[in-house]
Amino acid sequence: MQTFQIKTHQPGRNYDKPHFFILNKGLNSGKPFTAPVRNSFVVSTETILQKEALFHLSYMLLESKCYRYYLKGSVIPFIYIADVKNLLEKNSKYFGQKDFETKLKTLKKVEELELVFQNKLKAIQELKIAVLRSCKLKH
Repeated sequence: MQTFQIKTHQPGRNYDKPHFFILNKGLNSGKPFTAPVRNSFVVSTETILQKEALFHLSYMLLESKCYRYYLKGSVIPFIYIADVKNLLEKNSKYFGQKDFETKLKTLKKVEELELVFQNKLKAIQELKIAVLRSCKLKH
């Protein structure tokens, strides 16, 4: 596994290497994003494949609630950069395993299906609004 860098994101800064962002404040701490967001860490990698693998690993850690254990703070929970880095390093050993690759492919297919269903739901909602507006109701 090649190395990766994780730093605090500074708004307005551009990154040359393949990268993604991990939210560091709130109950969704650990949530990965492809676009920059406030209160996030930026994870820079050497290759796009490594970026995608780490992105999905971070998503898996979020969904399995692994980040919750490391949340600090009473009003606005947050996670330390060292905790995120340690979690990613500790769990990146699974990258070469066939089981991880299979789950990663399955997860990508599920995300594609989710996007299709979201688009269909949006179209259905627009159709519903069009039907409701076509009703000739009096004021």
